[in-house]
Amino acid sequence: MDKKTLAAYDDAAASFADDWLGQPAPDDMYRLLSQYFRPGPTADIGCGAGRDVAWLAANGFDACGYDASEGLLSEARMRYPKLRFDIARLPELANIAPGTFENVLCETVVMHLDPERIGPAVRRLRDILKPGGTLYLSWRVTEGESERDKRGRLYSAFDKRLVMREIGAGDTVLLDREDVSASSGKVIHRLVVKRSDR
Repeated sequence: MDKKTLAAYDDAAASFADDWLGQPAPDDMYRLLSQYFRPGPTADIGCGAGRDVAWLAANGFDACGYDASEGLLSEARMRYPKLRFDIARLPELANIAPGTFENVLCETVVMHLDPERIGPAVRRLRDILKPGGTLYLSWRVTEGESERDKRGRLYSAFDKRLVMREIGAGDTVLLDREDVSASSGKVIHRLVVKRSDR
């Protein structure tokens, strides 16, 4: 994770949590998760304050959340004390074994990485899926040059091919499109991929 981005989240975790939980629910994403995810162990990588882990758990998924920010994890644990949250940093996800999850959600996280780390992050997200598992990956679209917002968070500008190169030869792309997020109002790229059974 980009150090300045991580510091921004740690320094103002409660404020970010309040902002996210005050936004409209991402019902457009939840419809896609209901359509494409199957019952089974499910990870939210970059879970922030835990909102989407709570939705997953309430909708029958055996869900746990991971984030690189200790501050955001503290907020998630305080707000959803019955749910599971743990530290994990992209691209390594060092404490997660390969083939662990039936479903992996990674909503608007990878654009906080330097472009050269995005490919390895996508490869690792695919790696923690079980054969036949499903990855929902999205990122905020930044045109032109990478930029930082007023809080110091990095928004990398990168070509979709950087992500697509990491999709396995036998994998199936179920969804590949740009949308305006119902929650944030920002343009995001959404990708849903089913890992091959091998």
